[in-house]
Amino acid sequence: MPTVLYQLPDGSTSSVDVPAGQSVMDGSVRNNLPGIVAECGGSCSCATCHVYLDDDASAAFGEPTLEEQDLLEFLDGVQPCSRLACQLVLAPDVDTVTVTVPSSDA
Repeated sequence: MPTVLYQLPDGSTSSVDVPAGQSVMDGSVRNNLPGIVAECGGSCSCATCHVYLDDDASAAFGEPTLEEQDLLEFLDGVQPCSRLACQLVLAPDVDTVTVTVPSSDA
């Protein structure tokens, strides 16, 4: 089962096993981790699940869709490694990925 390391806004790190086929957002929400609000429930329409994807983890996921890119364009604190956690679906062959959850004032 894939493991997601969430680097949280308070500086702590949480390690969560997330079943393949579920998203990085699902793992956070189901474990009540702070920072990923997920207002739209994962339908790629709100951008409240913004994360920074670790360089080593980017190969585990496809390129962002145009819809995701459009949402990211209007967020504060966007970086080249910015992604929406709802769009980061874990494959069975993924071992560990690391994401950083930006603080709400980023």
